[in-house]
Amino acid sequence: MSTVADKLAKKSTHKTPAKQVRLRLVYIDFWSAVKLSFLAAVAVAIVTVVSYFLIYLVVSATGLITKLDEFFTSFTDGGTTLSQYIGLPQVMAFAAIVAILNLVVITVLGAVVAGIYNLAVKVTGGLLVGFTSN
Repeated sequence: MSTVADKLAKKSTHKTPAKQVRLRLVYIDFWSAVKLSFLAAVAVAIVTVVSYFLIYLVVSATGLITKLDEFFTSFTDGGTTLSQYIGLPQVMAFAAIVAILNLVVITVLGAVVAGIYNLAVKVTGGLLVGFTSN
């Protein structure tokens, strides 16, 4: 006299073997690669701006900028100071410019890599990838 619960309990203890599938990657969609590289570039841009800000705070807190300013004014007549050129607004403007340039370069590189891979697939046949189910 077996019930449905007994059958389900027996079934749950029996492990099915994992299935393996081998697939070949023969095409990367150009616009998907551009979107993904743009997303990665945005993350790199945010990290760039934040890291420039933190580095400026550390350098400013240690007093290195004032020491460099004194060293710089010893060579000049005192008409210009280094702190005029290395202030928080200037550093953040430079960080924004670097972040925008990185955004463009990383996005274009993602598109170029996708195009090169799609051309290389015609010669090599693609990348063999294996998957398994648990």
